[in-house]
Amino acid sequence: MSPDGHRPVLDERIGEVYLAAAEIATRVEELGGELARDYAGREPVLVGALKSCVPFVTDLSRALPISHALDFIELAGYGSAALGGHERIRFLKDLDLEIAGRDVVIVDEVVDTGLTLHYLCRTLSLRNPNSIVCATLFDRPYRRLVEELPIGYVGFTVPDEFFAGYGFDLDERWRNLPDLHLVQSLSPARPREPD
Repeated sequence: MSPDGHRPVLDERIGEVYLAAAEIATRVEELGGELARDYAGREPVLVGALKSCVPFVTDLSRALPISHALDFIELAGYGSAALGGHERIRFLKDLDLEIAGRDVVIVDEVVDTGLTLHYLCRTLSLRNPNSIVCATLFDRPYRRLVEELPIGYVGFTVPDEFFAGYGFDLDERWRNLPDLHLVQSLSPARPREPD
């Protein structure tokens, strides 16, 4: 461990910190306060969109001082990704809770084109929830292919860069880094020598 308490990064593709863990934590606390104000007297269901949402939904749940339920969903896209989306989407894991008559807050790490979120909202709306809104920690509105998305809570608007850490993976690794790092290159990894 380094003197600042962070583990050294052992992949040369992981670059500089874009957002430090403290900045992220402050914004997540603020989002928890916004949700608590908007859902006072109600018990929303936080629906985490796996896998990248795990750090965010966990921290957001702890920052939310009102009663709420927590569930997870996982989707996979397949087909052509030429426009940044996929031709088809399928469920890998569905909700365990019934959401009819409930207020649903979809918690996602990032919203890009909006295609997956649009599909998810349409699918969940068929289950007759009272309301559906999305809380995303990172947003890229300039990449949107779908308008009219119910995005009610945004942590940060981020550039069109590849990231690792705080839920973002690089080859299914590095989701656990507390800071959000820029990824320098997508060429195959050559591990760094430990310091």
